[in-house]
Amino acid sequence: MDTNIVEVINVTREVAWLPWAVQYFFLIGLSVGGLLLSLPGYAFAREGWRKLGRVALLVALTCGLAAPVALLSDLHQPGRFWHFYVVFRPTSWMWWGSLIIPFYVTGLLVYGWACLREELQEQGRVDSRLAALYRLLALGGGRDDRLIRATGLVVLAGAVLVALYTGVEVAVVRARPLWHTPFLPVQFLATALAGAAGLVLVLNRLAADGDRAVEVRANRLLAAFLAAVMVVGGLWLALGMFGLDRSHAEALESVATSEAWRVTAVWAVAATVLPFAIAVARPAGTGLLTGLIAIHSAWMFRWTVFIGGQTVPKTGAGFYDYALPAGPDGLLGIVGTAGLWLFLLLVLTAFLPTPRRAAPRPVRAVPAAGRTVAAE
Repeated sequence: MDTNIVEVINVTREVAWLPWAVQYFFLIGLSVGGLLLSLPGYAFAREGWRKLGRVALLVALTCGLAAPVALLSDLHQPGRFWHFYVVFRPTSWMWWGSLIIPFYVTGLLVYGWACLREELQEQGRVDSRLAALYRLLALGGGRDDRLIRATGLVVLAGAVLVALYTGVEVAVVRARPLWHTPFLPVQFLATALAGAAGLVLVLNRLAADGDRAVEVRANRLLAAFLAAVMVVGGLWLALGMFGLDRSHAEALESVATSEAWRVTAVWAVAATVLPFAIAVARPAGTGLLTGLIAIHSAWMFRWTVFIGGQTVPKTGAGFYDYALPAGPDGLLGIVGTAGLWLFLLLVLTAFLPTPRRAAPRPVRAVPAAGRTVAAE
């Protein structure tokens, strides 16, 4: 009896999506989340949300401008971006992304200008060297709620498209069960909203006037978003554990033997539950702590999905090893992107000083009644 020996050779693959991709998905998610948080105060003219909306708008603008730079860098050769515009590929979600991103960023800039136009006009009345520039940028007008609402609805459509394409372009990869799930786009959005609320909390303390009402409201929003993250994650886990869906079961099986993935799962749960508990129990005075943890959690989720997901081989046994390089394709790229975002933040906050608190209404004494009343 003849014996046939079949030798199977597996090749270790380098990661195709580098940390640049993590930075892009992280920043564009924060931008979309910041935009959504700015809409109540600006587009829907709810004055109680105005101060939170301004900080959220700062998040949307700075992250929205930095994100495309990270995306271009992830192309390995930035000059390749023009290929998207000369080759017609409507079946590719990346091709659609090349159209959606410019639409969103342009709409975001116009919306930001409409929202900040009133501040530009006020700064144009101040005696300074930049007064003429402020007046020019204001185009002779101030607050226009109809213009803000119109531009807000347009950029909202762009944000919905960004959230759709960034989630679906990963979820359509059937070869990776960890990615191939309809829950992924939803979880991208939920973690983006949580990260944006976290960044609002941090900037409210460090780049604004630290308003306590903004902190409490942002913490409550953060708790709601983190609750959504836990619900979506629980549903995904239940489908896999109970074998209700084959793809989800395969995803769990692919990482079940990995100690590193078990540690990551515990870490992810802690980074979600901890800020949720703090935000619910004590929404005032904890914004910096809950905000930093939420930002970390949003970034870690994307790192785990992209870099961790690529260490699970499509074929073969075991896991690929990934060591973060120190150069532009690794740590330096992450630090550089963070530096670009910080530079944009410093420029915007320097050009648009934080609005002052409204002065309290003067009071006058009324001797006859023995009390004081507000002056008209």
